[in-house]
Amino acid sequence: MKKIVRFAPSPTGFLHVGNVRTALVNWLFARRNDGEFWLRMDDTDQDRSEERFEAAIREDLSWLGLNWETEVRQTDRLERYAQAKEQLLKAGRLYPCYETPEELDIRRKMQVSRGKPPIYDRAALKLTAEQRQEYEQMGRKPHYRFLLDEKDVTWKDLVRGEVVFHGAHASDPVLIRADGIPLYTFCSVVDDIDMNITHIIRGEDHVSNSAVQIQIFEALGCKNPPEFAHLALLRTKDGELSKRVGGGDIRSLREQGVFPLAITSMLARLGTSDSVDLADSLDSLVQDFDFSKFGRAAAQYDEEELFRLNERLLHKMPFAEAQPLLAERNLPNIDQAFWEVVRANIHNLDEVKIWWELVHSPIKPEILDADYCQQAANLLPEGEWDNNSWKQFTDAVKTATGRKGKDLFMPLRLALTARHDGPDLAQVFQLLGRDKALERLNYKG
Repeated sequence: MKKIVRFAPSPTGFLHVGNVRTALVNWLFARRNDGEFWLRMDDTDQDRSEERFEAAIREDLSWLGLNWETEVRQTDRLERYAQAKEQLLKAGRLYPCYETPEELDIRRKMQVSRGKPPIYDRAALKLTAEQRQEYEQMGRKPHYRFLLDEKDVTWKDLVRGEVVFHGAHASDPVLIRADGIPLYTFCSVVDDIDMNITHIIRGEDHVSNSAVQIQIFEALGCKNPPEFAHLALLRTKDGELSKRVGGGDIRSLREQGVFPLAITSMLARLGTSDSVDLADSLDSLVQDFDFSKFGRAAAQYDEEELFRLNERLLHKMPFAEAQPLLAERNLPNIDQAFWEVVRANIHNLDEVKIWWELVHSPIKPEILDADYCQQAANLLPEGEWDNNSWKQFTDAVKTATGRKGKDLFMPLRLALTARHDGPDLAQVFQLLGRDKALERLNYKG
């Protein structure tokens, strides 16, 4: 049987690294097993879902290289959910409830005060037809709960091993709101059945959902329910990383110049026995993928580590790959020679502009000691300069003047760059060449 997985985001915000890790693991599993990766927009929450977030999800996944075979939107399937609702009603597994949110909150607080678990007491099952009719005449519309079997639910999780969920500790979940909108717990199962999803891969915060959904699969007559894999959640030094807590949205990382391969390299290996390192390609991540490598401990996400990976990728990037990215940043004139000098000395592509302007744009040199700069100008190497030219030059200046340390270097830096800090002077010196260096050292104001 072909393995089919899905990534099912709610288009209520931008993707963050926690979402993307889930999408990536699903994608890697599908590609490793010659299966299919589906994108499903869980957009039944119309109050919060927005088309701009749908578009952003597609754009971010495409940018990361996570292509999908099929896309489905839940709002296109409302009629199918209505059919499944009738199926559960006829089977006696779905029942109407008329309590208001305020009434339910009071009951929960009373249960907690008595030392009881705050689960629904199934009071709606005891209502007579007359009582239900009376509620409806009052204008109350029912929400619908799924009647759980009070039995343990067991499955073999691809990450967590054998999982046992005690059914008696669970509350009958609401599957359909009073306004008729079907909820995630319900829609997801119907979709997974109809789409022949073979594996559900998601965060460990969904373990209790999975226990409930296994019973819904059974109630809807599913003979081959999906296998489950629940990933340990990402954490930062400040705590859990999630859509609710916030952190690491892909849009912001893109704007900061982080490359897709740096993100996928890190997220594919977080929480596994593999060391977090820069991958050669997405294909190599596919070949390395194996659920046996995933542990149950929380995976630590460190954005600084991501930036370090990104720098490594940048430092070895071929000019052909960098050229269109530089053009996007209005730097179309940079040639291969310039790129190969600066790439090992930058943290992101935006810093290339600093180097370019230092070398090619007019500057006003800051001359601290005109006599010293004049003496240094007379010692500039002849001919073509290479990466050894700066040392040859400064050694000559040191011998001639007796200066060393800050007294030697700072006047030269200010004359050549008009900056107290910045890119490595040896590299700037090589890029400047003799004519520009001579002009700047001899600057008279």
